[in-house]
Amino acid sequence: MKLEKLLQHHFNYTAFRPGQKEVISSILDGNHTIAMLPTGIGKSLCYQLSGYALNGQVIIISPLLSLMQDQAEQLMMNGEKSVIAFNSFLSAEEKNRALSQLNKFKFIFLSPEMLRQDHVIKRLCHLNIALFVIDEAHCISQWGYDFRPDYLKLGEVRERIGNPLTLALTATATRGVKDDIIASLSWENWKEFIYSVDRPNISLTVETINSFQEKKERVAELVHSLNGTGIIYFSSKKMCEQMAEFLKESRVSNVAAYHGGMEQEARILIQQQFIQGQLDVICATSAFGMGINKDNIRYIIHFHMPLQLESYLQEIGRAGRDGRKSLAVLLYSPGDEQLPYQLAEGELPAVEQIDWLFNWLRVNPHALKQLPAYEEEIRRISGLTDIQWRITRDLLEEVREDQLGQSSTEIKSFIQERIQVKRKKIDEMFVWTQLNECRRKNILKYFGEDNKIEVEDCCDLCGVNYSKFYSSIDKKEKTESESSFNWKDQLGEILLSRRMT
Repeated sequence: MKLEKLLQHHFNYTAFRPGQKEVISSILDGNHTIAMLPTGIGKSLCYQLSGYALNGQVIIISPLLSLMQDQAEQLMMNGEKSVIAFNSFLSAEEKNRALSQLNKFKFIFLSPEMLRQDHVIKRLCHLNIALFVIDEAHCISQWGYDFRPDYLKLGEVRERIGNPLTLALTATATRGVKDDIIASLSWENWKEFIYSVDRPNISLTVETINSFQEKKERVAELVHSLNGTGIIYFSSKKMCEQMAEFLKESRVSNVAAYHGGMEQEARILIQQQFIQGQLDVICATSAFGMGINKDNIRYIIHFHMPLQLESYLQEIGRAGRDGRKSLAVLLYSPGDEQLPYQLAEGELPAVEQIDWLFNWLRVNPHALKQLPAYEEEIRRISGLTDIQWRITRDLLEEVREDQLGQSSTEIKSFIQERIQVKRKKIDEMFVWTQLNECRRKNILKYFGEDNKIEVEDCCDLCGVNYSKFYSSIDKKEKTESESSFNWKDQLGEILLSRRMT
């Protein structure tokens, strides 16, 4: 069957987006493949359609539980029942039942944490793995903006499960990060498809706002005036909720907040209401947008400055997937860079916490061999957050009882290096907000690309015709298809599908 027919049969699409067919063809030819496709191209289709064309299971490794859940649920909504997201959202009973029936699933989403467990790897060894997918593959690189220590073990895991055909996917990676991915996976032969990070239909703008209150009012003004639906990104869960309420008070009715601290059912509901046109605006943290299949988002607003250019590109890339003109607005106030510094440092354990931990290990050296049993006690006394504990736990795996002093020094050195990497990324993002020359050209240069084409309405420094983005219709008007959508029935179908798996 030709790929176009397979595409229409499984997804009801008539044509591929740039890069998709090339990547899928490479996989079906038996090549290990690395693909860097910009946000909005549809990277997940590359492994989904390949999976339907191959015999055996597709294993997808994803660093974010929310992304994993979104992608699994979209497959279910598309009619695929043999899919499971194997992560901490499942109870112990559900995990054991799913593990015993793993061969019944076609698409198996796994968190890197699950691959730490020997019994999970042993179970994978008994599957017919057609394709091993590493989503957000930039997490492998120690110099990537979102490095995860447990991603470094994926090369070893691949070897243990028989070195299956592998696809590494990312939307944003510098040349150095790409080289790290290939080296970590120990590939000798592979194909790579590296596409431009540029999205020419998205105009890039930065506005300097003097005060917090003025920034809130500017957001309300933009939401009222801009055409179509949009996402407003925040670095704070609390601010998401406050702004959603502020907008409602400002007569924006179809708005909701979304962040990782919400109940899963509530997140699913909001996603579906937004996709189906029941909500016009989402006030969200970065947890929203990955895996969201909505091609007519017209604008992205950043209330807070992102921690790096890579995540900024990913987030604005959720606009204009239909190819139509869209707008990205970053609102900057003097001093905004301080919050990213605090957030970046807060993701890593403090030196004092590491000192306390190693003093505790000197008294309790046996705990190194049974960390899960002591996790609650360590976290309670040390105050390590979830992400801090995951990083610390990964680092402790290599620690030996007779080398506590040396290991403590090495871990603190690693933490300082990571902080410096993160601070450098924030500095680059800050410099970008302060540019006096083309913003798009600067981004492309950062990723080693040349600015080869002239873009209409490129950025605020090159000139943007803002009238193209302003609404001339009442946002309360809905199409017949939107108004007929029954979100209760849709949510019920999704939740029923999850229970059935």
